[in-house]
Amino acid sequence: MNRTMNANEWALLVLLSLLWGGAFFFSTVALAELQPFTVVLARVSLAAGVLWIVLWLTGQRFPRQPVLLRRFLMLGLLNNLLPFSLIFYAQTQIPSGLAAILNATTPLWAILLAQWFTRDEPLTLRRLVGVLIGIGGVVAVTGPDLLGGGESHVLAQGAVILAALAYASAGLYGKRIAGSHHSSPQPGK
Repeated sequence: MNRTMNANEWALLVLLSLLWGGAFFFSTVALAELQPFTVVLARVSLAAGVLWIVLWLTGQRFPRQPVLLRRFLMLGLLNNLLPFSLIFYAQTQIPSGLAAILNATTPLWAILLAQWFTRDEPLTLRRLVGVLIGIGGVVAVTGPDLLGGGESHVLAQGAVILAALAYASAGLYGKRIAGSHHSSPQPGK
């Protein structure tokens, strides 16, 4: 798809970046007082509560079909529980800036996984260069000095990389289940 993003889409992208990037700062603050899994439970519970309220306010109902519930469970595991747990654990060992840099490898993992597990998203030089420039930008903004001195925290750094892999896997899985949802007949139709 070749199209230009409009101003509204750019604004939403900036807002998403601030929210996502700010999560590292706020989790560092929370981790100063709470255990990592307590922070994960609080974050996921708060988000789930907000989503239930949105469903209720919009008059929608949560699907009850077992196949959809399994898909949502897998997506929640890959996109929330696993990466949040790994990142919050890691942030007790490494600076949040380094965690942000390592988490910024998610698009790189996504294009590599897409190359192996999909047919419609081939790896191109343009995609690869774009992802590498993006990672370089995160390093430049967060601070290149954070990359040094982390040799003793290899396990924590690996945890963030596993979280980035989980995020990338969740994106591909979500795309797959969205495609299967649109191609399957709707109940009652």
